[in-house]
Amino acid sequence: MGIKEKTFNLGQKLGKAILLPIAILPVAGLLLGVSAALSNPVIVKTYPALNHVAIQAVFKIMNAAGNGVFSALPLIFAVGIAVGLAKADKGTAGLASVIGYLIMNCTINALLTITGKIAPKDIDPKLFGQGNILGTVTLQTGIFGGIVIGLMVAYLHNKYYQKKLPTYLAFFGGSRFVPIVTSVAALAAGAVLFFIWPFFGALFASAGVLVNKTGILGAFIYGFILRLLLPLGLHHVFYLPFWTTALGGTLEVGGKSVEGFQAIFLAQLGDPDTAKFFGNLAKFNSGRYLHIMIGLPAVCLAMYRAIPDKKRRIATMGFLLSAALTSFITGVTEPIDFALLFASPVLYLVSCVYFALCFVITTVADITIGSTFSAGVIEFLLFGVMQGNAKTGYLYLLLIGIPLFFVYYFSFKFMIQKFNYKTPGRGDESDDVMMDDGKGGNVTDGKKEQAIIDGLGGLENIVDLDNCATRLRVTLKDGTKVNEPKLKGTGAVGIISKGNSIQVVYGPTVNIIKNDLEAYIKSIEI
Repeated sequence: MGIKEKTFNLGQKLGKAILLPIAILPVAGLLLGVSAALSNPVIVKTYPALNHVAIQAVFKIMNAAGNGVFSALPLIFAVGIAVGLAKADKGTAGLASVIGYLIMNCTINALLTITGKIAPKDIDPKLFGQGNILGTVTLQTGIFGGIVIGLMVAYLHNKYYQKKLPTYLAFFGGSRFVPIVTSVAALAAGAVLFFIWPFFGALFASAGVLVNKTGILGAFIYGFILRLLLPLGLHHVFYLPFWTTALGGTLEVGGKSVEGFQAIFLAQLGDPDTAKFFGNLAKFNSGRYLHIMIGLPAVCLAMYRAIPDKKRRIATMGFLLSAALTSFITGVTEPIDFALLFASPVLYLVSCVYFALCFVITTVADITIGSTFSAGVIEFLLFGVMQGNAKTGYLYLLLIGIPLFFVYYFSFKFMIQKFNYKTPGRGDESDDVMMDDGKGGNVTDGKKEQAIIDGLGGLENIVDLDNCATRLRVTLKDGTKVNEPKLKGTGAVGIISKGNSIQVVYGPTVNIIKNDLEAYIKSIEI
């Protein structure tokens, strides 16, 4: 396996693992968003029924619960990444990550105390780059510290969970050995971070200042790279530092210094004194709503109208309508992205440019709508409309969205027809098999699962099987055995192959497909 393939494989695995803790964010966002919106004095005055002690008490409880999830994000990332990357016995990996995270912070606390660098009790610890994490005063490594522990535990777990010890120590072998070796490694990790984190923290802060000074150019570059990496499934790795470190900006919220535009957004959701959401949301997030909720449905309409044959237009309408609604409602865009990519890389490249320009538009218009996972109408209502125009500027997004819809529609329709790109319904009729509803057509009752296995080169060719939000992520013994037509016949809208690392794009139903596939594999192995 070459260096490029190893790097891609590592990025693919890390991207998949990161999705597990990120999937927790909608929980915190929902609790904070609803409680903040419905306890807002303006909303309460407008709807007097909300001005009841019991109702407002419920909102306070929701706010506290959301803040609890938010404050525990570093630990959640540590557990999520360790569990996501563990090959087997994932529960032990999760337990080991908790132990490792606690020991790392306690080690840093001890070293701060020994060296006399710990913040005095009567002075705000953030002035010293420190904070109280789970009752321990330590360096504010934030989510980065959780990621370090998660990666470390995953490596140790996969290496030692089958460790055999001498008979007199056999009780401590196997999975029980993982928390033990993690404890030792976490001591070392805490010591290393004690010495190097102040330097890296300052470096991140300086880089964040530099990124923020780039203005609309920085917004365009960020958006373009983010979208360009999506087909490879590596976009999660790219955006995480902006979400969770000083690269995404730094702001004091509720008396605490918070880093990363996503972390700042969640903190502001739970802060009743927030009058306007963090400006970097306009630069790094709000543009997603314009592209995903307005632009891509227009692209689907353009692809539909560009089909010359009326019969094929009707046959393709189900796929395009489903893809447009999925993008608009949930923010999942892969069916559209891969339809463009496989019709012509030029179409997808233009889509990436438009995506980046949307970030420029929201930066100029100062539209600050946050999100937790996607950028569909559900989150738009929750984090845009319900938070009020003063905080988010959502009305400007709607006004801009009207002409933008037509720009997307007419430009993509022109390109498709002018250069005869084979978008859905315009290619060979044999390609229409992939234009179903994503359920695999008539392949049912175990036949679909067997077809997927056959498409991956057979059961003996599958080394590892997992999924992210929209893709089946598979490691194979021999990537040349992949049968793309057979996989497309099961409802896949795209296949990305990089050596022995394969991604099969099914859309938001992939989790069900993966579970059914695992159950089927177990049934035929018995």
